[in-house]
Amino acid sequence: MLSAEIMDHYQLTQDWRHAGFFETQNHLQIGKAVRSSLGAGRLIAITGPIGIGKTVFLQRLQDEIAKERKVIVAESLSVDKARTTIPTLIAALFYDISREKTPKIPTQGEKRERELRKLVARSGKPVALFIDEAHDLHGKTLIGLKRLMEVIARGGGTLSVVLVGHPKLRNDLRRPTMEEIGHRTDVLPFEGLGEDARAYLDWLLKACVEEHADIDTLIQPEALDHLADRLNTPLQFAEYLDRAFEAGFRLGQKQITIDIVTSTLAPDFNDLEPRLTRQGYSVKVLADQFHARQGEIRSFLNGQLDNSRTRELADKMRAAGLAL
Repeated sequence: MLSAEIMDHYQLTQDWRHAGFFETQNHLQIGKAVRSSLGAGRLIAITGPIGIGKTVFLQRLQDEIAKERKVIVAESLSVDKARTTIPTLIAALFYDISREKTPKIPTQGEKRERELRKLVARSGKPVALFIDEAHDLHGKTLIGLKRLMEVIARGGGTLSVVLVGHPKLRNDLRRPTMEEIGHRTDVLPFEGLGEDARAYLDWLLKACVEEHADIDTLIQPEALDHLADRLNTPLQFAEYLDRAFEAGFRLGQKQITIDIVTSTLAPDFNDLEPRLTRQGYSVKVLADQFHARQGEIRSFLNGQLDNSRTRELADKMRAAGLAL
């Protein structure tokens, strides 16, 4: 975040991250697809890389659906998704569907599921459970969600589940061992800004500078073109705009030039490791999934692994859906 002094120097009125939500055609299509599925008891996965705006989009979509009052919106607030279990998700449903401030949730499994089934049926509306950071859910939890949806359906209710996470979630659902749930999931790719990147920058700057400021005198159009060509997510744009304006301020420049922008872009920005990290694959995750040592994965990412083993790991990763 820029200091108040820098913001005043460049006539900025708010942080980039507070500008709001820039809606693309892809976002509109995903919103439409989710809405049309909620009344049918569908399992939906929205996947996209880190920093692309999934969480902001999800919150906005949940608010809009809740205001329409046609579907009951529930969400899992559990922070540690790797340890989130079906009982935890059932508790989230009880809290958001029940009219009681502190609902009584049975501790015994059979009774708990039966009470939830009655609760959903009595609500008279479809229920949508939204789960962010779903790429960290255990495979057994994902399969349990599918079975929970079936239990609710047999009781006359409708439960849809919307999973949101990194591309790792999409790839995990495509594994042969996840066929039971993967083949029943509608996967919706949440895409980057792509061709809308330059329009996004224009919108962002207009939202964050003083009303009568001349944006071209604050940052060169060529500098914005360069950023739009190199970057693709709102998080990246916020970070590198901060770096550019900080650098310009230190240099005493009133206008941010393309040279300033170029000097602030990290040279390893698009190397293999950061690209895989954005997809949800840390060194540990890669080592666990592809049965390799973490040191071996680090050597692979740094281009220091022998050619034979490099080809072997690369082939396995591509087959699993990773974009190398």
